Amino acid sequence: MNYKETLFFIAKCLTVNYEKTNLKIVKNQLKNNSVNWDSVVKVSTNHFVFPALYCNLKKANLLSFLPSDLVEYMQHITQLNRERNLEIIKQVEELNIYLQKNNITPIFLKGVGFIFQDIYDDIAERMIADIDFVISKDSYLKTISLVKSFGYSKLNKHAQHSPLFKHYPRLQKEGCSAAVEIHKEILIDKFSKEFNYEVVKNKCIKSNNITVLSYDNQLSLSILANQINDDGFYYKNLTLKHAYDVYLLSKKTNAKKAFEQFNELKYPLNCFLASSYQVFNNIESLAFDTTMNTKKYLKDFNTYLINHKKRIKDYKKIKLKLSLIRKKDFIFKVIFQQEYRNWYVNNFLIKLKLKRIKG
Repeated sequence: MNYKETLFFIAKCLTVNYEKTNLKIVKNQLKNNSVNWDSVVKVSTNHFVFPALYCNLKKANLLSFLPSDLVEYMQHITQLNRERNLEIIKQVEELNIYLQKNNITPIFLKGVGFIFQDIYDDIAERMIADIDFVISKDSYLKTISLVKSFGYSKLNKHAQHSPLFKHYPRLQKEGCSAAVEIHKEILIDKFSKEFNYEVVKNKCIKSNNITVLSYDNQLSLSILANQINDDGFYYKNLTLKHAYDVYLLSKKTNAKKAFEQFNELKYPLNCFLASSYQVFNNIESLAFDTTMNTKKYLKDFNTYLINHKKRIKDYKKIKLKLSLIRKKDFIFKVIFQQEYRNWYVNNFLIKLKLKRIKG
């Protein structure tokens, strides 16, 4: 199995409990013993869906087709993730209660939000890196101070809070499983005016006293986290973790209608939906608007799936281009905006001091 075949096989496996056509295809592949499990483990791990793969195959009663040692390994990793997620749930609940007592209502994002919304059949499916939440800009500095007073401190004590950052440097509390990211913005600066706290706050829902995004906004953020914050739109790539989230959310809300509130962001949203539609095998809930731009995007997306050399070559060019654009933008802000200028000078002085200490 090459990379594309492996990716598409895993994607189908993630939907076997919802899509009869994909269940039939996966069963036939398993019965024909045509699966390269080493490749499946590698790709599903890199895409952060290894536990989700196990949970779906188990629920569909397909584990008997897998090597027994692989099943044991999958079960072990999934149980570890389940235990970690249970610890994270407790951590979120404690932090939420503390902040609410101090008149702060955090809106929890992405993986944590999904778990409290019961998006998954099993909480072990979702791998969570950090606890992300967004608050109003007016409450931002107060929230940072409160979280620190609750026992959290910077993972990197020398990390500086650049005005460019959409969230404060990661904070960790001793004995807790996950770091916390306090967001003032949901997206990077270029797109923050179109999708931000003010846009999402009135559509939020509560689940067990935890405030989370609406299904529409969760779906959009799942895509934009990949397409915009991680530059997936420019590199024409897709992470199954985000795509699987989008697939599950597409069962809760209409994806195309969720995009109607956007202007500039509608194009990258639709492109991700198009690539997800293809990877998951033309699932109706992932239907997208077909345009000339989307066709061009899919052409590049498919080329990169099968042409590794071209993908690496273009990746370097795109990375350099993005780097130059962002450096130019940063220099402009340092020159013309006081906030950025003050940060740049302070950061330079701190680095100089650290260099002298080490020297």
